Amino acid sequence: MNQESFDQYAEKYDYWFLANPNVLLSEVKLVAKTLEGCQNIFSVGCGSGLFESILRKDYGIDINEGLEPSKDMAEIAKKRGVNVTIATSEEYDYAGKKYDTIIYNGCPGYITDLEKALTNSFNALNEGGKIIVIDIPKESGYGLLYNLAKSVQAWDHALLKDVYPRNPYPIELVEQANWRTTGEKIETMENIGFKDFEF
Repeated sequence: MNQESFDQYAEKYDYWFLANPNVLLSEVKLVAKTLEGCQNIFSVGCGSGLFESILRKDYGIDINEGLEPSKDMAEIAKKRGVNVTIATSEEYDYAGKKYDTIIYNGCPGYITDLEKALTNSFNALNEGGKIIVIDIPKESGYGLLYNLAKSVQAWDHALLKDVYPRNPYPIELVEQANWRTTGEKIETMENIGFKDFEF
């Protein structure tokens, strides 16, 4: 993943979510549901901290620590109250800290070596801890739409006429992503040693 893209488009990323409140709020509800009863949470790819701030304000879910490779995104997240380490998930070793829950919210498609990143997180879990992976599956409607836009390098292409969303996700960020199928992510996690999957 080219983190410079996220540096360059940090404000555009936030704007997209704020301009698409139905998408933002439905995703926040999903994240909140997965985090019910969770404590000692670490956020991988916390971005601008937008989700973390809404979860804190509207759901009473505190995510105080996160990881983000983009300096510009991390600066926005820090202003929103997240203590952010600037590094990639592949290189971050958690500095000996342990967590009950580690969440990857929407970032797996931007992680080059997902197995390495998840292995690092697996090793940073307390006994009985869990990792939550929220991502757009390659086989989903959005996954297919995004991959088509990525392949033609534009939203305003004849193949996407009258199909793409009114406020589409920035094409510069679509082009950086590598969406994986649900099966690929499960296989990766099983190779690491994860078990007791819930969907």
